[in-house]
Amino acid sequence: MLKDFFSKKKKYASIPREEAKQEIPEGLMQKCPNCHKIFYRKELKKNLNVCPNCSFHHQMTARERIDSLFDEHTFEEWDQNIITENPLGFPDYLEKVEKDREKTGLNEAVVTGKGKMQGFETAFAVMDSRFRMGSMGSVVGEKIARAIEKAKEQQIPFIIFTASGGARMQEGVLSLMQMTKTSIAIKRFSEAGGLMISVMTHPTTGGVSASFASIGDYNFAEPGALIGFAGRRIIEQTIREELPEDFQTAEFLLKHGHLDQVIERQDMKEVLTTLLDIHEGGAQPS
Repeated sequence: MLKDFFSKKKKYASIPREEAKQEIPEGLMQKCPNCHKIFYRKELKKNLNVCPNCSFHHQMTARERIDSLFDEHTFEEWDQNIITENPLGFPDYLEKVEKDREKTGLNEAVVTGKGKMQGFETAFAVMDSRFRMGSMGSVVGEKIARAIEKAKEQQIPFIIFTASGGARMQEGVLSLMQMTKTSIAIKRFSEAGGLMISVMTHPTTGGVSASFASIGDYNFAEPGALIGFAGRRIIEQTIREELPEDFQTAEFLLKHGHLDQVIERQDMKEVLTTLLDIHEGGAQPS
């Protein structure tokens, strides 16, 4: 009997077959970074990339944003073929830009155009943080300025969704000049009676937050969005004080008067179309 006990065959852990490993397709599921629950990607997309459990607002691509807001088949893209050059001869810059083009299907970090939202025509710009972290280079500034000028010519409102890491370092001072160019375009648009709505999404930082993102007739943001100019650590080192935990969040900025409202993504279209209805014809708020 003891002999039989010691002569039993050893059991080995079975290794899953390759076919079994491939039963769950890659990219089918997504984990929420806030509550750590796992959902089907399709479920998140149906909910406008907002976590069904904790309402954390995941980032949206430019195309997803446009599809979620505009009436079907009404969006007309502007200046799609303007592409980035390398004015400062920065090493490997154009190669990195090309990789982002392939990854995102976009030519630059912003998509501009016009379309209809519940029948109301509006000019539009939406930034995409997947492309060079949504950084503001010459082409980004040029496309936004052109979109504002076209909105002025066509006497329609202008709405922008921002998502950016700030100025694009590979273009040096030329990138910083886009702050002035876009701000002047907005001033001219405002003087002509145009209506501009700015919606800041996560993240909106650096030169973008310090220029066109913050000077709309209405300044909104999505919940939990990071909004600010310099980084938290830099500010703390400069003023030698510890900043509040919620510093540079949309909610903090609303509390201190920098924003008009923080709007849930599911409510965004209704709020925007209500304002377009109130100011039909592109007129400024009284």
